[in-house]
Order: sequence, then C-alpha cells, then structure tokens
Amino acid sequence: MKTNTTEKTTSLVLTGVMTALVTVCVMVLPIPIPMTTGYVNLGDGMIFLAVLLLGWKYGAFAGGVGAALADILLGSAAWAPWTLVIKAGMAVIVGLSLKMQKKESAAVSVAGIGGMILATAFMAAGYYFAEAVMYGNWVTPVVGIIWNILQGAVGIVISCVLTAALKKTPARRYFTN
Repeated sequence: MKTNTTEKTTSLVLTGVMTALVTVCVMVLPIPIPMTTGYVNLGDGMIFLAVLLLGWKYGAFAGGVGAALADILLGSAAWAPWTLVIKAGMAVIVGLSLKMQKKESAAVSVAGIGGMILATAFMAAGYYFAEAVMYGNWVTPVVGIIWNILQGAVGIVISCVLTAALKKTPARRYFTN
C-alpha cells in the first residue's frame, strides 16, 4: 500500500513530466493558422492525457502552464495568459466530465470523450474571444475556429490512443479513472 507521501510525490513528479510533455508537444510542430497569429499544435493530446492520468487539478496545471510556457518560448508571450486560462479550463472541463461517469472498462469513457469535445469547443471559443479582444476585430478570428476544432480533434485521438496503450502497461495504476 502506498503512503500518502508517496502518492503526493508521484503526483508531483508526473505533473512535472506532463507539463514538460505539453510544452514540447506544443513546440515540436507549430503550424501557423492562415490569416491569424495562432498556430495548430499537438499539445491538446497531452493535456487530455494529463487529466486522465492525474485528475483535473494536476492536469489543469500541466495543461495551462505547459502550453503557456510554450507560447513564451515560441515568441508569442502576449498569448501566454490567454493560453494559461484556456488550456487549464479545458482540463477542468474534461475532469468534471470524468467525475460524472460510471465505471467503464474502455480505455477512455464516453464521458471522457464528451468532456474532450466540450473542452475543444471551449478552446475554440476562448481563442476566438482572445483574438477578438487583442486585435479589436470580431470577424477575422472566425478563421481560427475550424483550426482549433481540428487541433482538439487530433488531441482527442492522440490521447485515446496513448491511454489505450498505457492502460495495458504497469502505468495503468496511475490513471484516475
């Protein structure tokens, strides 16, 4: 049986690892979105995985801080505060949806996938609002909505594939659901 200290240490270490993974996955292949200042990346998959592994609190930290750090390192520091709030909000949405689920044998539950879809919608709306406020134009940010939804969809697939793979390994003990 694990001690409370061991569980906390494990959670903190995994949170650090997931924060770094989010940062790296955002930075590895940033694809600029045409006619906007945003970019599409693979970080959402790691944010969703962080929530599935660590729960919403640690997942929100890893997602928000990891993605905001990537914005800073990629030279988009003006976006970092928006990203911190939006990506942490995504993690909270997924985490709350997981709390409503019944125990399921699937790697990722219907509630989890539903939460990821809602989180993707939240992200698209959040970045639309952020760009509209930052640039004072409520029309141009519409272009980014479809790209953000596509990014979220890819993130859902990535997190589902990784979760299915990890749940077949000794790492399965770390999953919250």
